[in-house]
Amino acid sequence: MKTIDVLFEQTGSTVEDIAEASKLAEPRVEAIALGRWTPSPAERKALADAFGVSVEEISWGHTMDPRNVRYRRFGLKENF
Repeated sequence: MKTIDVLFEQTGSTVEDIAEASKLAEPRVEAIALGRWTPSPAERKALADAFGVSVEEISWGHTMDPRNVRYRRFGLKENF
């Protein structure tokens, strides 16, 4: 099982390539690749088809930790 970002690395595809092949918007494909968006079942099927793999071969879901984004953006105020 692989994540979308691994498939991008292995295939050498760009966001534009996969967006065109999957008929999804480039910002959506980028958000999915970066782990900021969990794709719908239809988006999962379109992306899997674009990469030439089955839906079951891809690990889906958020991979970005929202706490890290928040702390990097505003700084951790508490002293531990």
